[in-house]
Amino acid sequence: MVDAFLGKWHLINTENFDAYMVKLGVGVALRNLAKMAKPTTTISKDGDTIILATDSTIKSTKICFKLGEEFDETTADSRKTKTTVVMDKGKMVQTQRWDGKETTLVRELKDDKLILTCTMGDVVCTRTYQKGNC
Repeated sequence: MVDAFLGKWHLINTENFDAYMVKLGVGVALRNLAKMAKPTTTISKDGDTIILATDSTIKSTKICFKLGEEFDETTADSRKTKTTVVMDKGKMVQTQRWDGKETTLVRELKDDKLILTCTMGDVVCTRTYQKGNC
């Protein structure tokens, strides 16, 4: 199921990213930098470990995990979270928990695009990625 997500994905469109970052508690300076970034996400696997690496001119992050197993994550905005990733109806669902808060990042494939939907409370952000060498 994860195999369909494997590859290099380039950000091509973002909706409501600033409002999502405000809800996360990201400061204005980092939000302004993040809005300018055009990250590339590479999803790969080594056995049953999934590697999700995000690279941009601002900051790069990498997480390694097994589906359904909680792990410690330090996010691009420096939050220390307890994170779990599961596959649910063909979607990769990542849940981050910290300081009594929670956000969900859902990755799904639609029309050869990777759609990342980030939700925290009533704020929803959508980021669309295209596969290949854009």
